[in-house]
Amino acid sequence: MAQFVALLRAVNVAGHRGLAMADLRRVLEELAFSEAKTLLQSGNAVFATDGQTSTAELEALIEAQLASRLGLRTDVLVRSPEDMAALVRDNPFSAEARDDPGRLVVTFLKVSVSLAAVEALQSQVRGPEVVRPHGRELYITYPDGMGRSRLTGAAIESKLGTKGTARNWNTVLKLAAAVGV
Repeated sequence: MAQFVALLRAVNVAGHRGLAMADLRRVLEELAFSEAKTLLQSGNAVFATDGQTSTAELEALIEAQLASRLGLRTDVLVRSPEDMAALVRDNPFSAEARDDPGRLVVTFLKVSVSLAAVEALQSQVRGPEVVRPHGRELYITYPDGMGRSRLTGAAIESKLGTKGTARNWNTVLKLAAAVGV
């Protein structure tokens, strides 16, 4: 059985696009995924499957089932335990992860983006935020917090031309631990 992390974009944020985690678990179970569990209330799940399916295929399958069964149209980003292990291992902001993990965020992207695109994004930042790429993710430090930052999810998606969803470092570690990392 292969385990995976699923991250849903823009659910249960500020009262918009509500999704009960029990409904998310039920959809995963109806897809014949085993060990389905959710973490927090912001669209995080862990599941296992014995199929030889890519993360892109799993994303498309879960997105289609959420739309057809619950009427919820949202992006789903799926990562393997190996993806999560590399993400934790390669964190370029170890001091921030230790000292202020709530202000270190990982933005999970639908597709990898070029280093040039990330550098262009960083050049547009007018605050103290720092962005570093890692495959299909961005590590971002928000020293003054995300609430005041102009480096929003919408700005990131617009500049990079792909959808994404952000999780703070504490949540990333919980997700990684849930898949044995």
